[in-house]
Amino acid sequence: MKLEYIALAIPFFVFFMLLEYYISRRKNRKTHQFNESIANLNVGIVERISDLLTTGTFFFVFTWLHQNWAVFTIESNWLTWILLFLATDLVWYWYHRFGHEINLFWAAHIVHHQSDDFNYTAAARITVIQAVFRGLFWSILPIIGFPAEMITVLLLIHGTYPFFTHTQLVGKLGWLEYIIVTPSHHRVHHSSNPEYLDKNYGDMLIIWDKIFGTFAEEKAEPQYGLTKSLGSHSFLWQHFHYFLELIVAVRLAKTTKAKLKIIFGSPNDHDPRIRTLLERKLSQKVTHIQYTEKLIRAIQIKTITTIIVLFGTILFSHHISPINLWLMTTFIVLSVIITGAMLEQKRWIFHLEFARFSILCFIFNETVMTIYVTALILMIYTLTLLFYKTIHTTYQRFLFSN
Repeated sequence: MKLEYIALAIPFFVFFMLLEYYISRRKNRKTHQFNESIANLNVGIVERISDLLTTGTFFFVFTWLHQNWAVFTIESNWLTWILLFLATDLVWYWYHRFGHEINLFWAAHIVHHQSDDFNYTAAARITVIQAVFRGLFWSILPIIGFPAEMITVLLLIHGTYPFFTHTQLVGKLGWLEYIIVTPSHHRVHHSSNPEYLDKNYGDMLIIWDKIFGTFAEEKAEPQYGLTKSLGSHSFLWQHFHYFLELIVAVRLAKTTKAKLKIIFGSPNDHDPRIRTLLERKLSQKVTHIQYTEKLIRAIQIKTITTIIVLFGTILFSHHISPINLWLMTTFIVLSVIITGAMLEQKRWIFHLEFARFSILCFIFNETVMTIYVTALILMIYTLTLLFYKTIHTTYQRFLFSN
């Protein structure tokens, strides 16, 4: 049986998230908030399922670029692996720096910095859009002459290391602080302290920040998150609020030059009042939310279930039909949207729950395909439609009543 072993990354990362949480509790360190951790995991879950599409796509793009546009012919040996590592890390530095200095790229990267916590769950905050931008930057590597196979292997390693720099439990690491990116360096990068803003862009090597003048040592205790906290755990709002802000800003700009300056200009010049305007119209945040034991348990169960479905979908992806793979992806995306909305006690989530239920009915019927199963599913589905309003009311009362 052919399995997609990249799925094993999921239990690998979850293990270290749980280990960090356990150690922080033992040390009485308050490094995790429930709502922040769930919101972080939601972003990471969608990024993992999207890898099924983006990884294969970029391997194809890298192969095509190498075959048609490579400047040099580079063979695999110890020296070229070192050169590829250095080139990959240097490209990352500039991708990451542009992600903070150019509005269009910041719109994709901002999601990674929205969490007010700094721990391994925050490392999961990688968006699909961010992964695409990152892949476009790395497309220079096959043009230089590095084969797609080498690039793919190195990117897997390069993508794993930064996970371990997202922690408050590891102090400074002596002489390593002068060479590699350490948790201390990355705490500075995720800080909203004025003296730490736009510093330490490196991914594995800190030398680039020292060469290009963007290094800062951790001295004062970092305050994590954005300079103005988003204050929302909605999966959709977290992903698209800055894009919407740019759209509004572009529409308000009078000239083409002004519009282009907004898109490719600095986030430091962006008008913060636009977010406040959009929040009043679209976000409708609920303040001072009290999470009941029932709601917390429901969110925990839904998150664990979604992670299990994610793992199974990726692991057995070669044996799932294309339509069912798209349906399972939709199911997972709907699940994290629902979980984020549950954190904000949105009342419309039952409609998405019904959509998830519809997807499961379709997949189960297509998989089993007997007249008795079809009849049973139709009966359950019909009863659900007949008593939709009653079930909706009961669902809301269960989740949100004290």
